[in-house]
Amino acid sequence: MENIYKREEYLKKIRGFYNDNMIKVITGIRRCGKSYFLKSVINELKENGVKETDIIYIELDSKEYKNINTPEELEKIIDNLITDDNFKYLFIDEVQNVNGFEKVINSYREKNLSIFLTGSNSYLLSGELITKLTGRYIEIEMLPLTFYEYVDMKKFMNKEINTNIYIEFEEYIRNGGFPGALKYDNYDDKLLYTRNVIEQIFEKDIRNHKKIKDKSLFEVVQKYIVNNFGCIISVGNIYDYLVKKEKINVDRRTIKTYIEILENAKIINTCDLFDIKSKKILDGDKKYYLADLSIYFALNTDNRINYGPVLENVLYSYLKSKNYRLSVGRIGKLECDFIARKGIDNYYYIQVSKNIDDENTKNREYKPFYEIKEMYPRYLFVSDLILQNNIDGIKNVNIVDFIYNNEDLI
Repeated sequence: MENIYKREEYLKKIRGFYNDNMIKVITGIRRCGKSYFLKSVINELKENGVKETDIIYIELDSKEYKNINTPEELEKIIDNLITDDNFKYLFIDEVQNVNGFEKVINSYREKNLSIFLTGSNSYLLSGELITKLTGRYIEIEMLPLTFYEYVDMKKFMNKEINTNIYIEFEEYIRNGGFPGALKYDNYDDKLLYTRNVIEQIFEKDIRNHKKIKDKSLFEVVQKYIVNNFGCIISVGNIYDYLVKKEKINVDRRTIKTYIEILENAKIINTCDLFDIKSKKILDGDKKYYLADLSIYFALNTDNRINYGPVLENVLYSYLKSKNYRLSVGRIGKLECDFIARKGIDNYYYIQVSKNIDDENTKNREYKPFYEIKEMYPRYLFVSDLILQNNIDGIKNVNIVDFIYNNEDLI
């Protein structure tokens, strides 16, 4: 049995569905660890007593199966691997390599099978899948490694970890959380690996997308979004930038389409603005966070860390991996960095700042909390050492320690 790092947060999300006919679809940006996640599920099934003969694993990117392109070929392979009437577990990795795979999967829905799929291309990730797969399916969306997983996986691989966890955190920000990058010790090698991953995503999932009519325009929009992650952005902002600064004539609908393509390829994640007083999602303005911060550093020559958006991005990804639903809070002209929701009635108001060393910064970060009337827990996350843990019921928390210790909001 292959020794594979277990990503427990995602295993918790899928374990309850191991033995039913709900189709399990694992999606996520390329190289975030979906294939190894499937293998860790297989390992767990074997540990629980499932026989090897009852597990069917088809890796469509492998040498053995790379020439399977049609639904008929895929169906023939599956049929050949089902040798008896026992309950089987069917795993298909990179299922999008087969055009029309949906009708094959649908034909096996009522069989004695538990089906697991992974895929990376923008069609599979776009929501169009729900119209193609009849009946029930669940999507488990994977992200690259959180800081906790990054350190934990380094331990698993017997890699050296800096005794100063704050230096390790800065390295994580620049190196990113793509698991494959951990194989390399040299920063330039890690960067080269990440650039290669990003290039694959743009080549295979984006540049040939049928909705991209102007590739150079798409790249300008993509660069704008990537370089302004963590900022409030609207289609109007981008339109004004393109028309006034870049002197490019463009239709607003085209900009909207290009943003959706970036979302569907899981390069960016959308965070809606929520008006705390009216309890409504605000149309237009949104924040976008990167699937992995290494995307920014791989596409830019400037490797300085802008801690404001960077810390927000790190926390956003961490909480999202733990099944929190996140939005940006708006109260009048003030902004609360995140409203986190989990379960039926668990709400948390969150501010993020590098530090609150001076009085102006402290007042700015605390002000939205005082305007919010609901008495749900409030957190101020900072990356510097905490001198006062609790002020006016607001929890001051070190973001590095919080994620390193794999903590939850309480």
